[in-house]
Amino acid sequence: MEAIKSTDNEIYELIKLEEKRQFDKVRLIASENYVSSAVLQATGSVLTNKYSEGYAGKRYYEGQQIIDQVERLAIARAKELFGAEHVNVQPYSGSPANIAVYLAFLKPGDTILGMALPHGGHLTHGAKVSISGKYFKAESYALSRETGLIDYQAIRQQAMDCRPKIIIAGHSAYPRFIDFERFRAIADEVGALLMVDMAHFAGLVAGEAHPSPVPIADVVTTTTHKSLRGPRGAMILCKEEYAAAIDKAVFPGVQGGPHNNTTAAMAVAFKEASTKEFRDYTHRVVENAKTLAGTLMKHGFDLITGGSDNHLLLVDLTNKGIGGKAAAKALDAAGLVMNYNAVPFDPRKPNDPSGIRIGAAAVTSRGFKNGDMLQVGEWINDVISEPENERLIDEIAADIASFCKDFPPPGL
Repeated sequence: MEAIKSTDNEIYELIKLEEKRQFDKVRLIASENYVSSAVLQATGSVLTNKYSEGYAGKRYYEGQQIIDQVERLAIARAKELFGAEHVNVQPYSGSPANIAVYLAFLKPGDTILGMALPHGGHLTHGAKVSISGKYFKAESYALSRETGLIDYQAIRQQAMDCRPKIIIAGHSAYPRFIDFERFRAIADEVGALLMVDMAHFAGLVAGEAHPSPVPIADVVTTTTHKSLRGPRGAMILCKEEYAAAIDKAVFPGVQGGPHNNTTAAMAVAFKEASTKEFRDYTHRVVENAKTLAGTLMKHGFDLITGGSDNHLLLVDLTNKGIGGKAAAKALDAAGLVMNYNAVPFDPRKPNDPSGIRIGAAAVTSRGFKNGDMLQVGEWINDVISEPENERLIDEIAADIASFCKDFPPPGL
């Protein structure tokens, strides 16, 4: 960090403050994690200096002898890790990856069917404020009001009625496994392509702690951070028959040259994810989420679907008499970092919803185990019980900072 410190001390100080925050607090945001020092080093490498429009062997700039090897290595590792026929590792993030899929197969005004944003879907699954909801006829499926679970029969009927070109499975806040075979059957019945967005659970798929959509779906998109513990990037996995359409949609369809430093960091993360240590990690993530779920339910918290199969929990705080935004701010002050989140059929506004979303991936990377998750659950309950008790919150924050010293995060 000496070069940054001598060149721009203001940024240096801010980075050091963020490093301290990531060390001293219990990070429970479901879309965050800690990457290894190797991934960090690849991200900050001299590969940042190279511009590489096009694909390996077919670039528009010279000097690609090394970059082509980097990209081919990332692709080969991703194919092996997920059993994919074709992989494009160039998307800058998950949203451009999803938009590239739409560009590959749709025309403006075509119909897509995805999970509603307030029910756990993503902006790019057809939300009206997103380009996916503005350029296409976006239909959204809801979860069951009674169970909070995906209602496959209702989705089938909705698909029969609206005849989408693409059906999207995947989520940003759904705590259960998805039956990809059921979605495949529905897509086949209505003549739709099946797209799965596995951004949140890709790491669990790699570690065999979650069912894989790759052999079942036509196209799978994912970010490479979150549970996969890679850099802030994305990729698209697809059947070989769709390879040309996907590649053309990514470049030149929605973006220019890839971020080669990110591609290298992806390759490192894929190698790490192929190890037994990573597989063990993903199973601990699921165990930790279940342990935390049980602790919170013991204290009367209302968990959507009554628990979790993956890395995340969605909690409706209505019965606790506090909104999600106020709860998230009080918890953050106490050293427990998570996000406020809408719950299915939420009567409150999106910027102050009824729920919070909690994830176990980052704390598991630090080495938290079942007993530690029990303690996290107790702290959450204490804060939510007295969210305006500043003295209590300060005491918990001090306890957490001390507690975290025993769990040094990877990469820090």
